[in-house]
Amino acid sequence: MMNENKLYMIGNAHLDPVWLWQWQEGFQEAKATFRSALDRMTESEDFIFTSSSAAMYEWIENNEPAMFAEIKKRVQEGRWNIVGGWWIQPDCNIPNGESFVRQGLYGQHYFKEKFGVTAKVGYNVDSFGHNGMLPQILKKSGMDYYVMMRPMPNEKGLPSRLFMWESDDGSQVMTFRIMYEYLSWGKDLENHVRRCLGEFKEPLNELMLFYGVGNHGGGPTKENIESIRRMNADPSLPKLEFATPDAYFKQMESRNLNLPVVHDDLQHHASGCYAAHSGIKHWNRKAENRLMAAEKYSALASWITGQPYPAEFNQAWKNVLFNQFHDILAGTSLEPAYEDAMYLYGEAMAIADRSLNYAVQSLSWNINIEQDVTMKPIVVFNPHAWESRVNVELEVGGIKPTTVLLDDKGNPVPFQTVQSQASANGRFRLSFMADLPSMGYRVYKLVAESASHKPVGEPIVASDVMMENKRFRLEFDKETGFIKSLFDKVADHEVFKGDGAKPIVLDDKSDTWSHDVLHFNQQAGAFKAKKVFRVEHGPVKSVIRVVSEYGSSKLVQDFAMYADRDQIDVQVMVDWRESFKMLKLVFPVNVIFSKQTYEIPYGTIEREHNGEEEPGLTWIDYSGVTRKGNIMYGLSLMNDAKYSYSIHNQEMAMTVLRSPIYAHHVPFEPDPNGEYSFIDQGIQRFSYSLLPHEGSWEQAGTVKRAAELNCKPIAVIESFHQGELAQTDSYVNVNKDNIIVSAIKKAEDNQDLIIRVYETNKTATSAEIMLPRWNRVIKADFKPCEIKTFRVPYNPELPIKETNLLEWDVE
Repeated sequence: MMNENKLYMIGNAHLDPVWLWQWQEGFQEAKATFRSALDRMTESEDFIFTSSSAAMYEWIENNEPAMFAEIKKRVQEGRWNIVGGWWIQPDCNIPNGESFVRQGLYGQHYFKEKFGVTAKVGYNVDSFGHNGMLPQILKKSGMDYYVMMRPMPNEKGLPSRLFMWESDDGSQVMTFRIMYEYLSWGKDLENHVRRCLGEFKEPLNELMLFYGVGNHGGGPTKENIESIRRMNADPSLPKLEFATPDAYFKQMESRNLNLPVVHDDLQHHASGCYAAHSGIKHWNRKAENRLMAAEKYSALASWITGQPYPAEFNQAWKNVLFNQFHDILAGTSLEPAYEDAMYLYGEAMAIADRSLNYAVQSLSWNINIEQDVTMKPIVVFNPHAWESRVNVELEVGGIKPTTVLLDDKGNPVPFQTVQSQASANGRFRLSFMADLPSMGYRVYKLVAESASHKPVGEPIVASDVMMENKRFRLEFDKETGFIKSLFDKVADHEVFKGDGAKPIVLDDKSDTWSHDVLHFNQQAGAFKAKKVFRVEHGPVKSVIRVVSEYGSSKLVQDFAMYADRDQIDVQVMVDWRESFKMLKLVFPVNVIFSKQTYEIPYGTIEREHNGEEEPGLTWIDYSGVTRKGNIMYGLSLMNDAKYSYSIHNQEMAMTVLRSPIYAHHVPFEPDPNGEYSFIDQGIQRFSYSLLPHEGSWEQAGTVKRAAELNCKPIAVIESFHQGELAQTDSYVNVNKDNIIVSAIKKAEDNQDLIIRVYETNKTATSAEIMLPRWNRVIKADFKPCEIKTFRVPYNPELPIKETNLLEWDVE
C-alpha cells in the first residue's frame, strides 16, 4: 500500500559563527560550508539548500566574491533558499524590541539589495526560547512563517508540530517546531527518517525534516542525498522531497487547515543563559541604549542644524546584532569569544558616543546663552519623548560654598556635591534633579556667586541606618545589612514581608546552559554586613552604603533616597570570587492576590510565581492587594544590566550572576583536580531601582521609569554665545502615557525621519504624536501592544505615512 505521508527534506547547515570556537574559525567554516552546498548543486540538479543569516553572506561577499556570485545565481534559480531575514540567529529573549526590529531591517535590506529577494520564513532553529512579541515583529518585517526547535516537547507542550503563533496585538505567524534535531549526524538518513514516522497525526500528513551536518557547519553530504533517493524507492516510507520551508508553508496554507493557536512565549530552554556572563549582558544593554539615544538626537540635529547624520550607525548596529547571536549573548561561548565581543561592542559604543556628542553639541552651540563670566551653562538633553524628572550628575570644576544653580528662568534649583570620580582638588561631582522637556533640553546655570539667590533645599531625615522622605521610611538592620523596613506612609503599608534587598548565595553545579534546570533554590548562605553607614547627605538625596561579605567575595550597595521622588535607586558593586555558585537579590513583597509581570521586547507578559528562572528585560513587577486596607499595591524592580529573575510565592528575586565554567557542556564532567576558568570572576557594577506603588505598574509609570534608569540624560557644559535656539525646547511629545516613542532615526533611503512607537498597557488607544517645531502631528489608532512605524517626510508638503518595520509602505 502506498504511503500517504510526505517529508519535505530541508537541506541546511546549522552554522554557529561563534560557540566553542572564535568568529575567525566560524568565518572559514562559512566559506567551506557554502562551497560544499554549491558543489552538491552541481552534482545533483534536484538538490536545494536553505540558509539564513545575512552576516555570513556579507563575510562571503567581502572575502570570496566569486563564490558570492555563484550563490546569487543559485538564489535566482530558486535552488538556494534564503530564510531568516535577520542579520544572525540571535538569542530571542535578551535583545530589546528595537534590536529585533534591526535584525530584520538590516537583514532584509541586505537580501533585497544583494539577491533581489526577502525572506518569508523566520528561522531561529537553535535559539533558547522565543519571546511572545515575535509574531508581530516577524509579520511587520515581511515574514509570515516561523521555524524553531527549542523549547522541545519535554520542555513545553504544544498542541501540534504546526500551529499559529499569536502575539498580543493579534499578529499570527504559521510556526513549525522541528522534530528531534535541525541536523543529521550520520551519512545515511534512514534512522533520522524512521524516528519521525510517529509524528504524522491527522490532518498533518506532511512534515519537514531538516538534514545536513551542523553546528560547526558542513551541510548536506553526497551520502545524505543518495540515501534520500534510495529511501524514496521504499513504499513503506513517506515520500521524501527536496524542498524549502517556503514551499512547505505555502502548501500548508493552501490546505486551509484549522490549526491551533498558541498565544504565549515559547519557554524554557537553558534557563542559566538568562544570567550567564554578566559582561555580555551589560555591554548589550548599554550599546542598545546608547545607539538609540544617539540616533534620536542625530536625526533631530540633521533637521535642525544640518549636522550630517552618521552613516556608520549601520556598522554599529551590525556589531550589536552579531553579538546577539544566541551562543554569544547567552553567555555559552568559550572565554576568548568575549574579548572579541567586547571589541565589537566597543566599536559600536564609540560610534554612538561620537555621534551623540556631535548631535547634542551642534544643538547646544546654537542656543542663545547670555554673556556672564560668573556663570557656567549646563545644557541637559532628555532622550525620552515625555517630560522627565531625573537625577543628573556630572563632573565639574569651580564649585564654591556660595555657588547657586539656576534653571533657564532664573529659579534656584537644589543641588549638592557628591564624591567626585577624580581624587584631586578642585574637581567636584554635581548632583541635581532636572525637570526636562519631552525629547528636548533645558539650560541650567551654575553661578559662582549670586546677590539675589542663595542655595535652596533641605535634606531629608537620614542617619546611618534610616532615611525618611514625605513618602517612605527606609530602615536597615545594622547586623545583616538587609532592609528591615520600607514603609509607605501615604498608603500606611509595609512594602516587604521580611528582609528586603537580601543577597543570597545559591549552589549551582549546573553547566553554562543549566540544561534541564528550572529552579535555582539550594541556598548556600547569604552575604553579611561589615559596615552600614551614611555616605551622602544633602538637599537632593541621602545615601546609605551597605558593605557585605561572603566567602572571598564583597558586595557594596549604595541606597539613595531623594527628597521628592517615590523611587529608591541602588548602585551596586560586586567583587565575586566564588565558583559553582549563584547570587540573587531577594525582595519578599507584602501583598496577596498577586500577579507577576515581566517586560519582554516591545511588550509584557504575566507569568506564574512558581520559582522558575525567567527571562525579562529592564523590569519586573509584583502587584496585588494589601491585607490591611485592601488597596491595590505593588513593587516594580528595575535595573540597567540584568535579564534573569525568579518569583517564588511572594519572594521576588533578581539573579545578579552565576559562575559556571566557561563553555561547560554536559555530559562532560570537570576534573575535580583540574584548573578551569569560571565566569563572572572579579568586579562588576550595575544599578537597580525599587518603585513601590499604589495601583498597578501601568499607573505607576514603570515603563518610563525603567527607560530613564537605562538611558540617562546627556549633559553638556557650554559657554555663552548667540544663537537661534531657545534655552529650553521640546521636539517630540505624545498625548497618551501608554504610547512610547522608542526610536527616531533617519530613513534608510533618504532624509525623512522614521519614528517608531508602541503601546505598553495592552489597551487599544488613539494617540497623537506631535513634532511642534515642524508643526506636524501623527494621529494613530493602536491595538493592544501594537508597534507602529511612521515616515515623516523631509519635504513638509508631503503627508506622513505609516510603514512596516522595514520602512517599506504598508500595503
